[in-house]
Amino acid sequence: MQATAMNPLVESFFDSETSTVSHIVHTGAGSDAAIVDSVLDFDPKSGRTSRESADRLVDFIAREKLTVVWHLETHVHADHLSAAPYLKNKLGGKIGIGAGIVEVQETFGKVFNFGLDVSGTGAEFDELFADGATFRIGPLEGRVLHVPGHTPADVAYVIGDAAFIGDTLFAPDLGTARADFPGGDAHTLYRSARRILTLPGETRLFLCHDYPPEGRDVVMHTTVAEQCAKNKHLADGIGEDTFVEMREARDKTLALPTLMLPSVQVNMRAGQLPPKEENGVAYIKIPLDLM
Repeated sequence: MQATAMNPLVESFFDSETSTVSHIVHTGAGSDAAIVDSVLDFDPKSGRTSRESADRLVDFIAREKLTVVWHLETHVHADHLSAAPYLKNKLGGKIGIGAGIVEVQETFGKVFNFGLDVSGTGAEFDELFADGATFRIGPLEGRVLHVPGHTPADVAYVIGDAAFIGDTLFAPDLGTARADFPGGDAHTLYRSARRILTLPGETRLFLCHDYPPEGRDVVMHTTVAEQCAKNKHLADGIGEDTFVEMREARDKTLALPTLMLPSVQVNMRAGQLPPKEENGVAYIKIPLDLM
């Protein structure tokens, strides 16, 4: 596809350990670019971090001679740690997230008893996007849609005919994200998903995750038309009450994501790892008997 201001090029990368899809948005070799939903590798058994996933993005950026101007987070992820600070340090650019991060920091600041370790204002990020805000990636204009429901801070980034929708929608055969995290709500999720599905039918919807059943390849993007026709939870004709009944019943059967507690306390700080203590070691906090 020839890149234009309405048809950006998107290079997508699948991290099999966390089933996360990261994307690089650009208009061709030598252009400005944005990285969406990057991944810092984290082994929960050992507590070790590594950067192989992020370095795949670095290699592509270098090969295409791209200039990174944005690191965009669709929400405070509960299933992987963000590599945005690492990538910002290597490549430049600003870290942006939805303005709802303030509510997430307030809620989870109490969970982790952070006190002054978290700003409570989103100051850890370079940009807090309000609903309807716009930003630029070279000739591309991005527009922000606030799409809460999965979490209060979820946003979708609409850039030409591409939209980066976070966890609001999955591949059509998987349906939608859960809505039972603190600040989540199934009614709100339904309305947010419907807002995304009012975009033109040919709009490419770039996913943040895929969990392919056996025999199916990984799906990293769909279209509005395909979701409206085939999404198992939200296809045209499925009403809000039916969706909410299904979503709330299903959410009661789901365990917390393996990396939720490490991920949220890091990602609510814009991906910054906890500061090292007097012995030179950083520690992740795990609240007992709370979640």
